[in-house]
Amino acid sequence: MKYIYTLLCVAAFSASTVAQKSHADKAKELAQKFIIADGHVDLPYRLQIKNFRLEKSYTGIPVQSEEGDFDFVRAKAGGLDAPFMSIYIPANRSTQEAKLLADTLINMVEFIAKEKSNYFEVAKTPDDVKRIKKAGKIALPMGMENGSPITSVSDVALYRKKGISYVTLTHSKDNDICDSSYDSTKTWSGLSPFGVEVVKEMNKTGIMVDVSHISDDAFFDVIKVSKVPVIASHSSARKFTPCWQRNMSDEMLKALKANGGVIMVNFGSTFLDSDVVKYKAAATEKIRKELEEKGLAGKELRDGIAREIAKDYRNYSDVKRVADHIDHIVKIAGIDHVGIGSDYDGVGDSLPTGLKDVSDYPNLLAELLQRGYSEKDIEKICSGNLFRVWNKVLEYAKSR
Repeated sequence: MKYIYTLLCVAAFSASTVAQKSHADKAKELAQKFIIADGHVDLPYRLQIKNFRLEKSYTGIPVQSEEGDFDFVRAKAGGLDAPFMSIYIPANRSTQEAKLLADTLINMVEFIAKEKSNYFEVAKTPDDVKRIKKAGKIALPMGMENGSPITSVSDVALYRKKGISYVTLTHSKDNDICDSSYDSTKTWSGLSPFGVEVVKEMNKTGIMVDVSHISDDAFFDVIKVSKVPVIASHSSARKFTPCWQRNMSDEMLKALKANGGVIMVNFGSTFLDSDVVKYKAAATEKIRKELEEKGLAGKELRDGIAREIAKDYRNYSDVKRVADHIDHIVKIAGIDHVGIGSDYDGVGDSLPTGLKDVSDYPNLLAELLQRGYSEKDIEKICSGNLFRVWNKVLEYAKSR
């Protein structure tokens, strides 16, 4: 009897292993078959702070690189077709500085596409993305993270003409458009009067309204004002980070469903699991004290902490938790309202195990297959839901 039981256990284990391998193989196939659109990749600003120069002699354009989370080779391996290039404007920039930086980063993306035209091409519509994928290249749509360069309603159309497909209304501080989820000032208690006009103009010009980073009050104001579905380009579910306003509550997810919008799940561990954040904070403080006792300081101390943190997987969330967020969003809002917004190159050393760079999307697809998601469901998550919203925004603008 014991022998039979052992055989049954071995058979069950073998069947499970085969199923997992089958899911992994299928996931790799689907990653290449479907268009994967990622709502937020911070490549432009990463290059900017590394002193990127718009010169033909510059060799750091990310076709293949050991730095950062994104390059062409790794993106192709992971099936990534349309990473939204974040035109990120820090909240501490003056109006003049914000406008200059926005143009600099937009020009950088256009330069990359021009200089490496066999690899990249700027995209302004879902149809552009589809055409670029068929050509074997990676599409580079652009989203502006922080609307602070918009100082008049007329600026909205100008940025659309420059290739901006969404605008995150604010970032880490309240601005002239609305309040931030990170800022306790509550300057406007939601959208400002100017912000209301900006949202309306974004609807008219075909720019998606991005509600990531904005306060809860601003979110509900946007839902009331916008005539078309909105996106959260890189946010996750607040259920798993209950004290963190940056993620979206169940009430917000329900409102997003009613609006027809889509939330694109952020991969940063801070967005995924508050328990992991607490563990990492405690581990960091312990390591800091130990290294300071050894006489380390400054950069040497920071590097030492980073090395020790990286050795312990418990300091990071994992691909299963990303799938948990998708599960929860599907439960609350439905399969038509979730996508991917990794925040690669933007969340530093906080990426989850199994999703460390743009080559790893198949790991997430395999986990979803394991949980019973259909191919149709996965295609919606990869890009179908975003494209539905994006096309509706463009169609509305065309009808004005």
